[in-house]
Amino acid sequence: MTEQRPLRILHCFRSPVGGIFRHVRDLVLEHSKAGHEVGILCDSSTGGEHEDRLFDDIRPFLSMGLTRMPMRRHVSLSDIGVIWDTYKNIKSLRPDVLHGHGAKGGVLARLAGSALRVNRYRVARLYTAHGGSLHYSRRSLTGQFVLRMERLQEYFTDALVFICEYERDAYTKKVGRPQTATRLIYNGIAERDFELIPTRSDAVHYIYVGMLRDLKGPDLFVEAFAKAERILGRPLSAVMIGDGPDRDRYREMMIERGLGKRISMLPAMRVQQAFAMSQNLVVPSRAEAMPYIVLEGLGAGKTIIATRVGGIPEVLGRDSPALVNPEDSDDLARVMADAIRISGWHDEAMPPMEKVKSVFSASIMANDVLKLYHDLLDPQSKQAIAVAS
Repeated sequence: MTEQRPLRILHCFRSPVGGIFRHVRDLVLEHSKAGHEVGILCDSSTGGEHEDRLFDDIRPFLSMGLTRMPMRRHVSLSDIGVIWDTYKNIKSLRPDVLHGHGAKGGVLARLAGSALRVNRYRVARLYTAHGGSLHYSRRSLTGQFVLRMERLQEYFTDALVFICEYERDAYTKKVGRPQTATRLIYNGIAERDFELIPTRSDAVHYIYVGMLRDLKGPDLFVEAFAKAERILGRPLSAVMIGDGPDRDRYREMMIERGLGKRISMLPAMRVQQAFAMSQNLVVPSRAEAMPYIVLEGLGAGKTIIATRVGGIPEVLGRDSPALVNPEDSDDLARVMADAIRISGWHDEAMPPMEKVKSVFSASIMANDVLKLYHDLLDPQSKQAIAVAS
């Protein structure tokens, strides 16, 4: 890390699950170890035992504490109270940096930061979308409202951080060319995550790891699994690992197709435990930004089969045979079958580990983010950023 004055950094986001939570946890660990004071403000009504264990892991590194309060996913009148409570909490913590993640976290961080600015308090206001509002279409009324709000909030933003080229391009296409400073800083995983995880003796053919909601494609996984069995002409096995609002619907879907005994379901767990269950990790998402599960799977030496959405092609390589068409269970089934029946398919389809490490490392990510924080707080550097942008 760069040797500069210690900062007080507060991360604000809504739900402590999935990729945003993973992203923040890595920044907390890296920046805390570099001597900075870090805190988290997030929702108290989401997350479960698994997330509580993850909070316990990073609690010793949260010198500014963990603040949790109820935050609704969608905009409502209750947000007025949440914004006021958020502002009071943030003001008491006196951060140098307010970094909002996801749509709701971005709103709260930038509004609170701007209110502090009115009171002559110096604070850098940053926003990372992590997909979120950028998944909306400009053709829908809701999408038009959300994307116009993104544009409006640029007036309260010192810098936008994009986690992949896809996210940066989607923002320009849907919101417009940014009128504030921007940085492209890829998600990264820690050194401990670059450790090969062998499969257990009772390993299944495929695993799905993630939220159980349609956006992530669990239904496509079930459909493609059945079709892969027909392609190969034999029974296969799989485990779906995760939690979500549609869990029962996917279970019923498996039973209807006669797959209840060949696809099992387990609650969310640490990815190291999940990766030991299979060599083949299927990521059938309908939309993504830069999913950590792909990076974690590569670091563990797993074979990734994923849809060509978001920043996934930037990780696997745009011409990788591991990429499949989104919303296409036939194409997904074909690649799932290829991963099993073609000798040496993994080596052809997966990028070299050295290349992944050189680009998608948490230390590189955290160092680049920290440099941006310092640049925004330094008047001369901030002026240079504005000119460059």
